Amino acid sequence: MGLTAKLYICRVWGMQLRRTPQTVQVLREFLDTPLEWRHGYDLSRSSGLKSGTLYPILIRLTERHLLETRWEASESGKPPRHMYRLTQAGKRFARECVAEVRNIAIREPVFGSPS
Repeated sequence: MGLTAKLYICRVWGMQLRRTPQTVQVLREFLDTPLEWRHGYDLSRSSGLKSGTLYPILIRLTERHLLETRWEASESGKPPRHMYRLTQAGKRFARECVAEVRNIAIREPVFGSPS
């Protein structure tokens, strides 16, 4: 591995995961059933997120060891499906993110009450 690759890996790992509303929505979905394995398709349906938004989030969460993944063998003739579940660190992170969003949502408006 060259120096450029090492610098890139360090840069990626040093970056903080952005807590976008979409990421928080995915984490909320996992917290509804934190011990269960979930398919990406099911997460897409329950969260309302399209695959182009959902799968990059799942990849980022997995790269940061907040999700664990496995392949599920399926019925004959169908390809195996990728499954996701929160790790212990992922559960802590998800609870923190969801709580943070709740705290922001119940604060008073910055400029006083609306008229």
